Amino acid sequence: MTKLFSEVVVLTIKFGTDGWRAIIAEEFTFANVRLVTQAVANYLQSEKGQGEVVIGFDNRFLAPEFAAAAAEVLTGNGFTVYLPSRAVPTPVTAWAIKKYGALGALMLTASHNPPAYSGLKFIPDYAGPAVPAITEAIEKEIAAVMAGGNIKRLELAEARQRGLVKELDPREAYLEYLQGLVDVAAIKQARLKVVVDPLYGAGLDYLDEFLQRAGCQVHTLHNYRDPLFGGSLPDPSARGLSELAWQVRETGADLGLALDGDADRFGVVDGDGTYFTANEVLYLVLAHLLFHRQYRGPVARTVATTHNLDRLAAAHGLKVIETPVGFKYIGEALRKHDCILGGEESGGLSIRGHIPEKDGILATALVAELRAVQGRSLKSILADLQERHGRLVSRRLDLKVAPEVKARVLKELPDFTPAKIAGMPVTGRLAVDGVKFLLADGSWVLLRPSGTEPLLRLYVEAPDDERLHLLQEDIISALKL
Repeated sequence: MTKLFSEVVVLTIKFGTDGWRAIIAEEFTFANVRLVTQAVANYLQSEKGQGEVVIGFDNRFLAPEFAAAAAEVLTGNGFTVYLPSRAVPTPVTAWAIKKYGALGALMLTASHNPPAYSGLKFIPDYAGPAVPAITEAIEKEIAAVMAGGNIKRLELAEARQRGLVKELDPREAYLEYLQGLVDVAAIKQARLKVVVDPLYGAGLDYLDEFLQRAGCQVHTLHNYRDPLFGGSLPDPSARGLSELAWQVRETGADLGLALDGDADRFGVVDGDGTYFTANEVLYLVLAHLLFHRQYRGPVARTVATTHNLDRLAAAHGLKVIETPVGFKYIGEALRKHDCILGGEESGGLSIRGHIPEKDGILATALVAELRAVQGRSLKSILADLQERHGRLVSRRLDLKVAPEVKARVLKELPDFTPAKIAGMPVTGRLAVDGVKFLLADGSWVLLRPSGTEPLLRLYVEAPDDERLHLLQEDIISALKL
């Protein structure tokens, strides 16, 4: 006998800085993409009026089709859209806003999330992550559309006939622009051997093409579209880049450089296969900007990012701007304070003169530049910096806890004021994002909750691994985690 089941689905679409992400075919459907796009169209009409909007998408399953659905809604609302025929990296999509004078962009991406996910984010006209005031306004529009607002659509063929769809192929223009940000002459002179891994993502034919034109001998891995990302995540972490590290060692390359699924984050491997953390890369790039390029100005980092940047900045009399976690805050600092570098420990970087959006293509190109200028391994360069400014090692622990434990800790944190942690005096307490303790030996500890999961994130930085582990253990014990 056939049984009939009725299912009530309560859908909540949260549109944060990284936009809305959900599992394809469960919540990330064509109907919901049209709904969210209508909300963005309503927001743009109320704030900017009519104009042009850039659309980008990554290499995930159905990404081109979802982009076409978004284009139908935007053109149905009277906007002209720039629509690509192939994947475009998030930073390139953001850069295209400036190039074409657009009102903003819609980017179809779930970045480095698992293959089952897709996402949609709005990038405002300043070409950086949307600040909370903008995402909150879009969320209100989403609620209004869900409550009964109309979704306007224009078939793509008709939109093309009306001249409301323009072809978007920004690769050549972006690569030419990138030559103005990177010392191509230095890279050409060094004749580097580089292995590039775009991890099947939207960065295909960007970084490898740029380096080849800059005179590098380039070997590229995973340089084709695979919506399943080889059965893994498009995340340039140490675990995700084990094949890259092996190829670097096997081929005797100078560097291994990687991008995440939408090419806004970076991964770096030295010539001996050693993976460099984002914190270490930020340290190297800032040193390069200060010593080689003679840049001067403020430095922006998130509260969870290495204090090695502070030590370099202090040695040059420069200010450090500490922000909450999220590149939206770094982007804001870049825009408002003309920072020479903005970075976050999760792999985001941009510099003065570029868009206020994290750009993995630029970041890895800068690593190639500094390697070329120095003419030696990244490990050697880092060792010199540590000898001059001291050594700090960083780790992040994601502590899975029961919801009630997370609630208890959040309740206790405001009154958690230890005089010492692992025997080291606490010299400062910050509440920029979560709770951060500064210690007498230059170490620090940050505890902040995940906004969406039963997780507590514990960040620790200390002079060595032994000290780091002691600090981790003491905090976990003190808060009964």
